[in-house]
Amino acid sequence: MATLFKEVNYNLASLIQQIDLGLIGLPDIQRPFVWKDIKVRDLFDSMYKGYPVGYFLFWANANIEGTKGIGTVAKQKHPSLLIVDGQQRLTSLYAVIKGQEVIRENYEKAKIIIAFNPLEEKFEIPDAAKKKDPRLFQNVSEIWVPDADIHEIVEEFIERLNSIKELTKEEIKKIRKSFHNLEKLDNYPFSALELSSEINEEQVADVFVRINSQGKKLNQADFILTLMSVFWEDGRKDLEEFCRLCRLPSKESASPFNYLIDPDPDQMLRVGVGLAFRRARLQYVYSILRGKDLDTGEFSTERRTLQFGRLQEAQSKVLNVVNWHEFIKAIKQAGFARKDYISSSNNLLYSYIFFLIGKEDFKMDLYELKNLIAKWFFMSSITQRYTGSPETVMEIDLAKLRGVETGAAFKQILEDIIEAQLTDDFWDIRLPLDLATSSSTSPSLYGFYAAQYVLGAYGMFSKLKTSDLLQEGLRSKKSALERHHLFPKSWLEKNGFSDQTVRNQIANYALVEWSDNINISAKHPREYLPYYLERLKPGEKEQLYYWHALPEDWQEMEYLEFLEERRKLISKVIRDAYFVVKN
Repeated sequence: MATLFKEVNYNLASLIQQIDLGLIGLPDIQRPFVWKDIKVRDLFDSMYKGYPVGYFLFWANANIEGTKGIGTVAKQKHPSLLIVDGQQRLTSLYAVIKGQEVIRENYEKAKIIIAFNPLEEKFEIPDAAKKKDPRLFQNVSEIWVPDADIHEIVEEFIERLNSIKELTKEEIKKIRKSFHNLEKLDNYPFSALELSSEINEEQVADVFVRINSQGKKLNQADFILTLMSVFWEDGRKDLEEFCRLCRLPSKESASPFNYLIDPDPDQMLRVGVGLAFRRARLQYVYSILRGKDLDTGEFSTERRTLQFGRLQEAQSKVLNVVNWHEFIKAIKQAGFARKDYISSSNNLLYSYIFFLIGKEDFKMDLYELKNLIAKWFFMSSITQRYTGSPETVMEIDLAKLRGVETGAAFKQILEDIIEAQLTDDFWDIRLPLDLATSSSTSPSLYGFYAAQYVLGAYGMFSKLKTSDLLQEGLRSKKSALERHHLFPKSWLEKNGFSDQTVRNQIANYALVEWSDNINISAKHPREYLPYYLERLKPGEKEQLYYWHALPEDWQEMEYLEFLEERRKLISKVIRDAYFVVKN
């Protein structure tokens, strides 16, 4: 079988020259941030000692136009090689050898400064104290400045150091030799694997995913964002800025900050592709970014321009703060008002695609649309619709919308899917079975909490609603509501239930205020329940038992019987909440 790559040897000087000429295309940003200076220092230290520092992976791609090079100066040629793996290493080397700035996490430009101690042959990051240390040559970049006189640099260093401490002949000889070895780093040998221009982006992505770089497994999202850096740098920066602001509260201006999700750039890119092209698979992102016809497999510059126009328009809608917050309202309307109760970010972001399709493509009434998306998110959460093969399922869902021309037809398709999922068998059989688990992150459990939110339930034995006790933004050493074991764990263990998966069943959980949870401690429900029921006014017990799915006289039941009966009641509460959301 023919290999898809060839091995090419470089030295450091030739690599730097090809970047300068623009023959090697190196995007400014492949990941959200470049290496820390200490990692760059360690890289130079390894090279100085003659250790191997890994290889580079390039992709020869003559079909791509408009790629760019690294740095701020104009390049003479378009790149014929794109770097797939090793960007952080190559960026670090280029920045130090050329004394050029790199772009930091906050998009500010800064230089990487590496100092060198020729007597100890050590590299340092010069802090305030080290900047005053005469034993350090403060910036190794000066060695490779064009027309630099290495002899003059060395003699000036020796003279300065000799004025502070008298150097021996052996020390002077050591300094000269160390500087000579440092200068020779531009001859350091590198190997690069150059992927053929004949292979497609899916194959490149597969190679990329299989490679470990500096011990960190690379994934498809890294590759997509690398391509974005090459083809549409501003689009990537917009994605990253939006995601950064999602994590930062702002009192000064409109912001995407929220308490439900901290999205990553590749996730928001997926939303844009779903809106623009009705596609969910990441492989289509590679194709779209390169101008590939998804039906014929052919590439063209004109098609790439057209597809980028569609993606740019879609991304502007995806990152629109008003759209984002109206969507977040729909998720809260479904009862999911806390980040830790959203079991699948895929579910949330796929729901955002449907929201945007309804709002932007079909101009649906916003009130009607939010009701529809609330129902959709509730359904897809409790059925775990996007848990197994999320891309495949979403691809099927989006395919049903291709050719749809009206908001009414769009709404009908989503409602048909919802009704097909939430059958009587689901409520009576599947959901109680899903609840037979000890997983504290079960979507079914989160569905129960969402149901209590929708139904306006009070915390068990509390005068406050769960929505108040779980209010977003509140932070304390103790959670306002805690998962209380109705049959305490220690009591169960003492009474023969040694398997903790049985003790920690979902149906044994209830949300109570932390102070009550402490007071109940290890008491059997027969012992603690009468005390708490005395708090209630006439009629409140029935409401409390309904909200918290408690069978009548549950404290007298055998534990396993209690679990079985409570799962049925929890399912009923979730079903009732769904019909509240639905209507």
